[in-house]
Amino acid sequence: MRKLRIGLPKGSLQEATIGLLERAGYEVRLESRSYCPKIDDPELEATLIRAQEIPRFVEQGIFDVGVTGWDWVVETGAKVTEICALIYSKQGFSEARWVLAVPEESKVRRVEDLQGKRVTTELVNVTKKFLAERGVKAEVEFSWGATEAKVPLLYDAMVELTETGASLRAHRLRVVEEVLATSTRLIGNRKAMRDAWKRRKAENLATLLQGALQAQGMVGVKMNVARADLDKVIAVLPALKKPTISSLADGDYVAVEVVAEEKVVRELIPELRRAGASGIIEYSLRKVIP
Repeated sequence: MRKLRIGLPKGSLQEATIGLLERAGYEVRLESRSYCPKIDDPELEATLIRAQEIPRFVEQGIFDVGVTGWDWVVETGAKVTEICALIYSKQGFSEARWVLAVPEESKVRRVEDLQGKRVTTELVNVTKKFLAERGVKAEVEFSWGATEAKVPLLYDAMVELTETGASLRAHRLRVVEEVLATSTRLIGNRKAMRDAWKRRKAENLATLLQGALQAQGMVGVKMNVARADLDKVIAVLPALKKPTISSLADGDYVAVEVVAEEKVVRELIPELRRAGASGIIEYSLRKVIP
């Protein structure tokens, strides 16, 4: 049996990635201390490994595809095929940013002020290129973690990943400039993506993962509406896509169905009721395929 070998990120993205796979329709089992999750698709062979290493292993063909951050693709310079973007992170569903930050009391106000200074980061290659493009010569050293705690005691500045900025504020750090925006990506080995079976399998996986992400925060709403009230009900839905309208056995009524953001439905349903809708049903969505 042919298999698509996939590298999945271990660590901060692990829980979110496995959750996304499950919402996409896959059953994932991970035994204690195991690095090889069992997926209920015999054509998928998964391995958990640090996101930072996945681009290189995909480039080398050890994995056919991998889920990793765009930042690590750029940092490693790996020559891979981007199959699709998957906009999620360990804390939510948005891009994250690598930022240049300094202590609040620092005299550094712009990148050029770092001339001759010391910078710490996990994203060494990207940081060196960023500084060089600004004509700044600074010492850039790799950080093994706890980067915020090293400034200003050991370093003048840091380049660190942030999603909400909460950790930076807690450590009284100030953002000088954004270095790189990043999000999770599904990437593929270039040779593997020239194999018709592997490419189709990878594209199928991409469709399901993107569909699961599209469904986040969305619900379906179904209702019955008298034809005489249809215009009033539709007028309540100005921000939504055009609803699906189906005839019922009773020719005086139609069924109306829409997809809406879950956060607006609590205000929407009472307005639909006042406009004449009845038999209103709200239901969860697993996947939304554009």
